[in-house]
Amino acid sequence: MKTIFIAGTAGSGKSLLTSKLNEYYARNGAFTAVLNLDPGVENLPYTCDVDVRDYVDIVPIMNNYDLGPNGALIMANDLIASKIDEIQNEVNRVNPDYLIVDTPGQIELFAYRSSGRFLVENITTDEKTCIFLFDGALITTPVNFVSIALLATSIKLRLNLPTINVITKTDLIGTKLNDILQWSTNIRMLEDAIAKEADGETYSLTTNILRGLNMGGFAQGLIPVSNVTGEGLVNLEGALSRILNLGEEVED
Repeated sequence: MKTIFIAGTAGSGKSLLTSKLNEYYARNGAFTAVLNLDPGVENLPYTCDVDVRDYVDIVPIMNNYDLGPNGALIMANDLIASKIDEIQNEVNRVNPDYLIVDTPGQIELFAYRSSGRFLVENITTDEKTCIFLFDGALITTPVNFVSIALLATSIKLRLNLPTINVITKTDLIGTKLNDILQWSTNIRMLEDAIAKEADGETYSLTTNILRGLNMGGFAQGLIPVSNVTGEGLVNLEGALSRILNLGEEVED
């Protein structure tokens, strides 16, 4: 069993990509299961095989502890970690080839609290990887691109997982997609774009961050994926296979 965590900013398309990736694997003969880790979500575009909402309910948490929605979500995510044995047993009963984990919408609840790292480390499977989603609608300017790249690097550091960077909503950003893909592989071109947009402190800070990311090996490119058309899923699956299966891909 191999595990794929789907992470990204709120609204970047995590749940929809989870659904599309699940469908892609199933269509090509792989047995998949989906674990929902978001206790506050109301509607999902897929059927959960394992759902933390079966273990933790934020409404009683709000009522019993006099908490607002954010406080209840924080407590709920910490309580989920205490249910790791039950969650693991349920996953083992399903025993899929691939377990796709849809992480909470608020990325800070999952990545920056100790409970999130605990879940990543204690979901027991053969191999693990993370897909980080760059929201295409957010990174159409070079400064925003560097900001999300910094976040992606921070999440990789926190979760300590091999990470594949994906840009979503490619069908919504038109010709900007080509600019973004060039920025992701050509640091000099990105620096030139920043110089045209920003000056003074913003330029200095952004370029310094960028050079630090480049030294850390960030400039590896993005995989463009459309959750609407499914375009790019073949390339994404290939990248996943290189990490999880030593390059052996599912049949398309």
